[in-house]
Amino acid sequence: MSAISVLPSKKTPIIFSVLAVIVLVSFGLLGNSQTASFSLTSAGDAFSLPDLVFPGRASNIVIGVLLAALAAYSWMLRAKGRVLPVWAVAVGAVLFVLAFLIWVVSGANINSISLASLLAGGVVLAVPLVFGSLSGVLSERSGVVNIAIEGQLLGGAFTAAIVASVTQNAFAGLVAAGIAGAVVSLVLALFSIKYLVNQIIVGVVLNVLVSGITGFLFTTVMQEDPELYNSPVHLPTIAIPGLSAIPVIGPILFKQSVIGYLMYIAVFLVWFGLYKTRWGLRVRAVGEHPKAADTLGIKVNRTRFWNVTLGGIVAGIGGSFFTLVAIDSFTKEISGGRGFIALAAVIFGRWNPLGAFAAALLFGFADNLQVMLTIIGTPVPSQFMAMMPYLVTIFAVAGLVGRSRGPAAVGDPYVKE
Repeated sequence: MSAISVLPSKKTPIIFSVLAVIVLVSFGLLGNSQTASFSLTSAGDAFSLPDLVFPGRASNIVIGVLLAALAAYSWMLRAKGRVLPVWAVAVGAVLFVLAFLIWVVSGANINSISLASLLAGGVVLAVPLVFGSLSGVLSERSGVVNIAIEGQLLGGAFTAAIVASVTQNAFAGLVAAGIAGAVVSLVLALFSIKYLVNQIIVGVVLNVLVSGITGFLFTTVMQEDPELYNSPVHLPTIAIPGLSAIPVIGPILFKQSVIGYLMYIAVFLVWFGLYKTRWGLRVRAVGEHPKAADTLGIKVNRTRFWNVTLGGIVAGIGGSFFTLVAIDSFTKEISGGRGFIALAAVIFGRWNPLGAFAAALLFGFADNLQVMLTIIGTPVPSQFMAMMPYLVTIFAVAGLVGRSRGPAAVGDPYVKE
């Protein structure tokens, strides 16, 4: 697999230039002169790390100069028609996020924030996004647009809650969530693959249908007897002795719920399956050139059917996170549009499991950031902070990634001649 790169685009140097001006002027020259402190150690860590302390105005002036240099580099590459390496985009994004954090924390009522908690909380919030994005990768790599990720997450959350409540077994709820996601996907596969209905329309209708069904059952069943139907047993958080006490990375990698550990396993398995196995080669062939794949004896529609179903199982498990880990009970629209953010992560990650995983982590980080910055009392309006995850999504997909090309045959039904 070739290295990921960003195709040359006029938008990328413009974005870097705008970011450099914002950081240099707004965050730097007009910024707060107080310091911003970032803690790297949490309670229970095996050892302590020193806090990172940045003088607000001076630090952002330096970062603004670095972003300006990066913008000049991107303009130079653009003029030569050369590919902009992914490290440049990554460095630019990290520098801007750091500058933003320094600006808001230095001007907050509390000039300190726990970077360890920020990162660990961002990973936790990204769990359903990762599962949803993997569902999108599995479906769209085979050529089927999966707009129904929201419905798969919501169906998984509802089913996990009611089954875990009735059986008093969280693992039964986890399995039921996967089955619910598969059922939603089977409907998507049936209508889009067998009956050739427009895939986007089917996905949108499924989202509305699942929302309506779960909302109706929540009102008529769960609220009638919440003790029986809406008091799910939660999955435990498992801390690996010793490793979980490592500062910063310990809570992220070694102190997770069962679903959190399954997330890391699922990312590896989907990546390995798609790029290192014969099955993955066939799936990618079906998504890129189904007619050629059919000529080689690959069952195109059967491959698509099972890939969409597998994606539904993955998304359903991700949906169970809401009711078996994050929240005590199911509520209407508990997924909160995260299925669409997961779909954006698929695009931002260029239909690659590792890229989608990184994009989902970025959106989870933005979601947790707005919560923590609201708590410490920043000068940024709370309404803007609430919009932050969605602004990051739009910005990332529309501008940062440059041109993005999905599988060639995605969205095109295949009819064997």
